[in-house]
Amino acid sequence: MMDLGAFAAAPAVIQLHAICATGALVLGAVQLAGPKGTLPHRTLGVVWAGLMAVTAVSALFIHEINEGGFSPIHLFVPLTLFGLVGLARSIQTRRWRRHRTIVMSLYFGALIIPGLFTFVPGRLMHDMFLAGPAG
Repeated sequence: MMDLGAFAAAPAVIQLHAICATGALVLGAVQLAGPKGTLPHRTLGVVWAGLMAVTAVSALFIHEINEGGFSPIHLFVPLTLFGLVGLARSIQTRRWRRHRTIVMSLYFGALIIPGLFTFVPGRLMHDMFLAGPAG
């Protein structure tokens, strides 16, 4: 059972972060499974990169874990942003094998791995999906 009350009670920056990360996770799966090089792939790729950028930047404003400071999970922010720059450069230079490697690295290293940490007790996804309704 999903507790949407936990989501509604979360600060706006966490809501934005969660929505963009979830959107990037779903859209990324669609992109990885679909045909490559098509106009829809290119268009959705730009949307995916935008979602990734907003997810990374919004994380800079989330400090609940480490009493107002950055925590080790914030190391994913520069990795994601540098990865997005590398992704754009690989497209500009038409280095498709590198493009694929960077996309896979971002998808698993910047979405899946940090996403697993969101299911730790006290974090939003844990509260929404594993803890049950508060009260």
